[in-house]
Amino acid sequence: MVMPDVDTRVASDDTAVTTAGDNIRRLFGRFICVGYFLYLILLIPDIHEASTLSDWWWNPLAVVTIFGAALALGLSTFHRDVIWVSRMAAVNAIVFIVVELLWWPAWNGEHISDYGLWTTNFPGVASLAAAAAWRPTAAFAHLLIAVVISQLTNHIIRVSPTMHLLVPDLLFAFTFCAVFVAAAVMALRTGQELDATIARTHAAAASAAAAEAKSVERERFDALIHDTVMSTLLSASRNNSDPTVIEQARRTVARLDDLRSGTDHETNFDIDGVLAQFRSAASELDENITFDVDNTGPSAVDVYPTDSIRAMSAALAEALRNSMKHAGPTAHRRVSVTVTGTQLEVLVADNGVGFDPTTVSTHRLGIAVSIRGRMRQLEGGSARVQSAPGRGTTVVLDLKSTAEAHS
Repeated sequence: MVMPDVDTRVASDDTAVTTAGDNIRRLFGRFICVGYFLYLILLIPDIHEASTLSDWWWNPLAVVTIFGAALALGLSTFHRDVIWVSRMAAVNAIVFIVVELLWWPAWNGEHISDYGLWTTNFPGVASLAAAAAWRPTAAFAHLLIAVVISQLTNHIIRVSPTMHLLVPDLLFAFTFCAVFVAAAVMALRTGQELDATIARTHAAAASAAAAEAKSVERERFDALIHDTVMSTLLSASRNNSDPTVIEQARRTVARLDDLRSGTDHETNFDIDGVLAQFRSAASELDENITFDVDNTGPSAVDVYPTDSIRAMSAALAEALRNSMKHAGPTAHRRVSVTVTGTQLEVLVADNGVGFDPTTVSTHRLGIAVSIRGRMRQLEGGSARVQSAPGRGTTVVLDLKSTAEAHS
């Protein structure tokens, strides 16, 4: 079966990482924007009536600033940087208070017999914006100020005296709106807690990967002690030692000196060792996997650091494990290694069911930590995941030389 070409895949890996807290803040921004415009539709008659209660400038100013700020908030939720959602939410919260206060100098002394001024119908929506912009204490303080100004305005402009109902109306309005503001605060805090939990989980996974690497390194040292030091001592302890023991002891001492000085030849792989490492990592998971190598171009890199190659091998293995688990029973896989003058690229591809990378939950650590995280820790390392439903998946691991990485 012919494998799909990489260039035909849909890539969506290089986008900024979005946290749960950011997603919740964006949703609240859109919810607040929609709430404002629903109130605009419902309050058109009241807005028209309010033009008779104040100077000509207040009503147009109130409509444009309040609902214009709401529209800006809604649009800001589509910006790449979520900080604009907080900024526009703060503008909404401030604009509402300022417009409410400006009504007093604009009031012409007329009274109405209906419920009250149209802006006093939605102080809670403005305070939801405050919750999306500021700390909970500031959001509830905003709610208190908005409710007090709104209820005072309503009671003063009515024809019949209603000041004796001011306190009950204040309590009811504040309690009613506080329920929604508190829900917003808890939702935003939940998002922050989820982000913190994910960060701790990623750190724990990274620590586990580091511990695994140390375990592998310890096994290498154990093998060195057993295969060289112990065997040399055993040979030397015999009375009829072979003359070659002297040369064996000399090589063992040289190996130990290399370890002590940090020049151990096993701390680097030549290209043959690199390919053997990758082929071993792939065949351990799938003995029948197709393994291609393109090493026709001249290479400016003679050796590769062991830590880097082992990290790439681990990321390669994780990509294959994900493919075997999720690509489907009929999927075929291949590994392609390309060596250029300044770059080492490993491509893991399948023709399975594929997926939408934007829908992967943030708590899934296979891609975030075991693939991207491993490669991101390497100087010059990077990883890309390219996939689309029904079009298979490709994972590309890149390791640039130090000179290329800094260019």
